[in-house]
Amino acid sequence: MSTLTARPPVVERVAGWSARHRKTTVIGWLVLIIAAVVIGGMASGTKKTAYDPGEAGRAERALDVSGISQETESVLVQSKSGTSFATDPDFRSGVSDVAAALRAIPGSAAQVRSPLDNATETKALVSKDGRSALVTFVVAGNKDDADKTVAKPLATVAQIQAAHPGLRVEEAGSASVDKTVNDIISTGLQRAEFSSVPVTLVLLLLVFGALVAASIPLLLALTAVVAGISLMSIPGHWVPISDSTSSVVLLIGMAVGVDYSLFYIRREREERALGKSPREALRIAASTSGRSIVVSGLTVMACLGGLFFTQMDAFSGWSVGTILVVGMAMLGSVTVVPAMLSWLGDKLDKGRVPFVGKRRTVAKESRFWNFLVRNVVKRPLLWGTPAFLALLALAVTGMGLKAKDSGGVAITYGKPISQTLERMQTAFPGGPAPAQLMVHGDPRVLKGSEFTGAVAAMERMLPNGAQVTTETSADGSYEAISVPLAGDGADSASAAALKNLRSQVLPATLGHVSGIEYNVGGQAAGQADFGGQLSSRTPIVIGFVLLLAFVLMVAAFRSLAIPLTAIAVNLLSVGASYGVVKWIFQDGHLEKQLGFQSYGAVISWLPLFMFVILFGLSMDYHVFILSRVRELRLRGASTKQAVVRGVSSSSGVVSSAALIMVAVFSLFAFMPFAPMKMVGVGMAVAVAIDATLVRGLLVPAIMSLLGERNWELPRALRWVPGLAMEKSAAPAPAAAPAYGRHKVPTA
Repeated sequence: MSTLTARPPVVERVAGWSARHRKTTVIGWLVLIIAAVVIGGMASGTKKTAYDPGEAGRAERALDVSGISQETESVLVQSKSGTSFATDPDFRSGVSDVAAALRAIPGSAAQVRSPLDNATETKALVSKDGRSALVTFVVAGNKDDADKTVAKPLATVAQIQAAHPGLRVEEAGSASVDKTVNDIISTGLQRAEFSSVPVTLVLLLLVFGALVAASIPLLLALTAVVAGISLMSIPGHWVPISDSTSSVVLLIGMAVGVDYSLFYIRREREERALGKSPREALRIAASTSGRSIVVSGLTVMACLGGLFFTQMDAFSGWSVGTILVVGMAMLGSVTVVPAMLSWLGDKLDKGRVPFVGKRRTVAKESRFWNFLVRNVVKRPLLWGTPAFLALLALAVTGMGLKAKDSGGVAITYGKPISQTLERMQTAFPGGPAPAQLMVHGDPRVLKGSEFTGAVAAMERMLPNGAQVTTETSADGSYEAISVPLAGDGADSASAAALKNLRSQVLPATLGHVSGIEYNVGGQAAGQADFGGQLSSRTPIVIGFVLLLAFVLMVAAFRSLAIPLTAIAVNLLSVGASYGVVKWIFQDGHLEKQLGFQSYGAVISWLPLFMFVILFGLSMDYHVFILSRVRELRLRGASTKQAVVRGVSSSSGVVSSAALIMVAVFSLFAFMPFAPMKMVGVGMAVAVAIDATLVRGLLVPAIMSLLGERNWELPRALRWVPGLAMEKSAAPAPAAAPAYGRHKVPTA
């Protein structure tokens, strides 16, 4: 008779200890969460600054060292009647009022420049048609606090606008754009936080039919998210962690936290329904679902760790935050969940929901999935080929995905500042997104005629008569030069202007000055260098993720075919989600419905970030289902029987988990921030594909075609240590009556 392979003893031991010491475990978990919050609060404070890669990053570092603030802001003044600055007294009065008001708040606005100052400023700050004027200033104080400091100038400009109803007076610049984006993210995150909890609870109530049972996954996910976000402040002293990381942690933490505990609870309730004692049901749940959770969690964390290979500050915070929250969710699932199940016992079914609460905590075999998978196993090519071709078509479409950042207009879409930036760009091309040239050298050189002559020559080489502005550091060793560029800082015009500046203008001018070092930063430079670094490091990240996932799957399933199949279908699933994201965001479909403005591409970091996250998350269902199939195979069932029974018996929990994950991700599709919309849509689509076409059609079809070859492990790979730590166990009991409803084909 076949024997059931024992799962890793450590998972069973941990679950057994937690069940026996349930109060200690639950109280210990709460103490851990409180400690994480307290420690995180104590560790918060100074954060490591994130820089762009390459030359742009060197310019940003030089800017920080110099103490010069290059957070420039511009106030656009236009007559609503279209009159000229030179002839309209009210127009000139409005400009004068703006300059005077800004100079009255030196703690917020410094180096105020007005077209009324002198003839040179008039030429630089009045548009060619004379109908627009700019008053510019630098946000005073610490650069890192510029998005807060700029609030006072914004309020001042609003007051002047109210005093001059015949004029258009509005402000925009790097600091105000950052403030707007941060406000958008904060508002969207709060909305997602408030929405995700009730949505998840409602879906869990539908899944379990009981309030107590539904509360456990939700509370585990929430506490894991709280701990993950709190603990981020500790590595934040060494690793740059952006404010947007909290959004990503919430997204991933809610998804995996609910999934992991859902898998555990449904398996334990299933075993209880089959007549097992509470202790035995917990043991089986630990050795099956608990093991799957550990394998899945390790795989997700390993995939997320691949982002470190980019050697880019933008990815490091996301990687740290998501690894922390997945680790907390995994730890809670294999400790707190069994403790709560042992503590509550049959009270888990308390608080039944009318109409849906009758025995919903018992996992049942799905008639639909049983029927579908039985037919797929009988005719794998007939069912599997259309699914494969459909996903392949979407994946081929996704190959046309273009990755680049948007300008300020697109990223602040729907806000007044977006229209302000458009008007500024029209009246003063290159003004809203200049290049930031940082020069470092001996103060005597920077004051000398050779350097000043080179700067003047550079200015003459700039197109459209653009004028540069300069600022010197307190010690005189740094010079910050703002160079207007064509375009909006993110389009092809900006890229071409940056290339001309770096390869032609600067080598012909500053390149001949000895004793100085210069680097070009700014929005266009940052995006160009970010894209270059991303292109060179992406193959390394993908290779690492695929190799590590392969090794972990070999260790977990002691097979070659299963890891290769998992990697192939996951790549296909991710590619298909790329196709959907391209169709919506790059091609501009559903703009009104989702509230965004397409700029012909997706945010630059999206493809790699989605690949890493989705490749890790898609392993959740794959590992859970294949673990069930492998369990049945080790009990003596044929591969086809194991596939049908494994998918049918796990389909209820997987469908429920997928529905919840899709719902949580979909909430982010309606955040008022385009990059988070892209993430939400892409991940929701990928999970939906994985839980339907991949799980219901592709995987059963492939496993049916491979047959017993699914379980073969070549001798060359037997060096990989097994996560299962296999040993003989007691003979398995007879199959549950739920599996005997239909005759499973054996050929």
